Amino acid sequence: MEVGQPGTGAPRGAAEAAIRALQAGSPMGYTEAFGLASLRARIARRYAETYGVVVAPSRIAVTVGASGAFPLAFLAAFDAGDRVAMASPFYPPYANILTALGMVPQLLPCDAATRFQPTLAMLEKLDPLPAGLIVASPSNPAGTMLPPEELRDIARWCHANGVRLISDEIYHGLTWGTVAESTAAAFSDSAVVVNSFSKYFSMTGWRIGWLVLPEDLVRPVECLAQNMFISAPHIAQVAAEAAFDCVPELEANKAAYARSRARLLEGLPQAGLDRIAQADGAFYLWCDVGHLTNDSAAFCAAMLEGAGIAATTGLDFDRDRGTRFLRFSYCGVEADMAQAPDRLKRWLGR
Repeated sequence: MEVGQPGTGAPRGAAEAAIRALQAGSPMGYTEAFGLASLRARIARRYAETYGVVVAPSRIAVTVGASGAFPLAFLAAFDAGDRVAMASPFYPPYANILTALGMVPQLLPCDAATRFQPTLAMLEKLDPLPAGLIVASPSNPAGTMLPPEELRDIARWCHANGVRLISDEIYHGLTWGTVAESTAAAFSDSAVVVNSFSKYFSMTGWRIGWLVLPEDLVRPVECLAQNMFISAPHIAQVAAEAAFDCVPELEANKAAYARSRARLLEGLPQAGLDRIAQADGAFYLWCDVGHLTNDSAAFCAAMLEGAGIAATTGLDFDRDRGTRFLRFSYCGVEADMAQAPDRLKRWLGR
């Protein structure tokens, strides 16, 4: 339960599309730097169908996963020495990539009172203002979401104050009805949106993501992509386009995650882990275990040894307060997830 990798694998229709393309002898060479025109058009269609937002395909860049999207966005939007704010806890590569590129992560300590998300009031107190802000909704590790009106207000504040908003939306599609799903592309023409086929579409190893870019960053990102990656893998782009037509299978995967989530939200408190962040989306539970330990790394090691459950220490996501938190991922095989509460109860003597 430590890795955010769906246990289901790519949808069958996506894999079959790749097989057909290979059997037809398609050359699978370089594509345009921003990807196949048909895939970019299909992604644009998703924004119209899902959010009612018109996004020109020319503003969409197909990338080597979201992991390949972040350095492109950061390099195009920021300069060395720029400060980029983000909530803490946070997805570690945000800070690691920024640091590797000579930029400065600015951590905004968040807690359950703000649903582990930044607030407009928090941003308005920043002086001087950062060059950028990263938000994630749903977030990793907390699984919490920004309601549409809060994302709107943050996006508009960023635009008005010259703060470049980077909106990580890779867990869209995996939301549980507690907060409405919205995209920053609906609220700001200057925001950068990052998404991926890895989570909802279960295509982690295919390494396909995308960016929705503001007009002023289209050409800079294109030049960077040409030089850094040439293009995302052609065969993976073929499979990704077909994945959009696999909704029944993808929704069945999501239903399995929902059942696992429900079992854990019921069973973890019975085992003594009852301080859980509001699990609006993604497939994580962010647990405060401060009443059980002040060393989450040692706790995770002991849990692995004693209960046969692997979880991720909070230190990966919050350098200052992570000793009292851990993250459970419930996107693995459903039968495995179902065993977790009873294992924890026995191990913790409940």
